[in-house]
Amino acid sequence: HARRGPRAIAAGRLQGPGLPGASFFPGAGSVALIRGGQVDLSILGAMQVSAQGDIANWMVPGAMVKGMGGAMDLVASAKRLIVTMEHVTKKGGKKILNACDLPLTGVQCVDRIITDYCVLDVTENGLKLIEVAPGVTVDEVQAMTEPRLLVADDVKEITV
Repeated sequence: HARRGPRAIAAGRLQGPGLPGASFFPGAGSVALIRGGQVDLSILGAMQVSAQGDIANWMVPGAMVKGMGGAMDLVASAKRLIVTMEHVTKKGGKKILNACDLPLTGVQCVDRIITDYCVLDVTENGLKLIEVAPGVTVDEVQAMTEPRLLVADDVKEITV
């Protein structure tokens, strides 16, 4: 097998080819953009999110950690933060909590949570349910979520 040339390496140390339309720049450039407040929107995964919009996404105590990466810079600098995550753990435990019990990445920085079951907005009054996945009820979402949810008057079904 002949080597096909250099491959891009993402922040998570994953290798992959560039797709049409992709652009590349040095890591120092991305840090300058982030820390300079030039990022309007950041979309991150999370292990936990609290009712106040706190995010925990960088480590589980006792687990091997490669490093915190740039997530702390992103949550501190992005003008808007959306979290995408599975709603519950593999064992069915809640990941949207009154207060995170994992080390925090950022405090009161999440604007929206998108899970496999719903879309929640973080508001001053608490988490507001605005959309549910097809076939999922408001009661089912509440049962999987620790904080008491505010429910929008016009909860929509997520469309793809």
